[in-house]
Amino acid sequence: MKKTFYIILSIATFWVAMSFSPLTKSLISNGKLKITFKSYLGNNLLRLDSSVYKNELEQSFSVSNFKYYVGKFSLKKKDGTEFISTDYFLIKEDDEQSKQIILDNIPEGEYVSCNFILGVDSVHNCSGSQSGALDPANGMFWAWNTGYIFLKLEGKSDVSNSPGHIFEFHIGGYKSPYNCIRKISLNKKIIIINERTTSVKIKANAAEVMKTPTNIDLSKLSSVTNFRNATIIADNYSDMFSFISSPTKY
Repeated sequence: MKKTFYIILSIATFWVAMSFSPLTKSLISNGKLKITFKSYLGNNLLRLDSSVYKNELEQSFSVSNFKYYVGKFSLKKKDGTEFISTDYFLIKEDDEQSKQIILDNIPEGEYVSCNFILGVDSVHNCSGSQSGALDPANGMFWAWNTGYIFLKLEGKSDVSNSPGHIFEFHIGGYKSPYNCIRKISLNKKIIIINERTTSVKIKANAAEVMKTPTNIDLSKLSSVTNFRNATIIADNYSDMFSFISSPTKY
């Protein structure tokens, strides 16, 4: 009987000790961050094919396609500590599921900025055929130039001199002086809690593709599908993103 008692006592002692051990703490799941990208044109939600918008030059246009790559996310704390993700995501306006991404295994704490790139880094541009978001089947890979298209904005405008009055901006390139990768840094207090998900929304303003610092005249520049003029568009879209609302936890 005594033997049984000591066995039970030993097991209980073991589990109490384990509950305070570093090993047990390491088994606790870190937090997650869900980022939802919402597409706008100015202050209006972007509607593919069904809405007409005006650019800074009062030229009317509609949008039929809007896609872009984001990746290499990092969250930074006040003390400089960083969480870094190497994943890439393809945001597609015609695919609601693609506009919600999850960053997981984030250490608990308060972060003050969210940073990422719009584009695909040089290593992945030179790695040939890949899978997932970087699968060439997604239609964002230049077969003729072995590299990714970072952003596509397509539509129609009566002032366009391209066939069918279309406009098309297919922006890519990672080599200087035609590097179109742009680093995005958004300041925001984001609190990550172990075993919970924090949710934020980011506004992607497609109007910025055609303005600031350069207003695009669709009657003169309706097609950018190679390195020529690509950095002009890239400089424009560098300020395309902003947070919509405060994070919520659930």
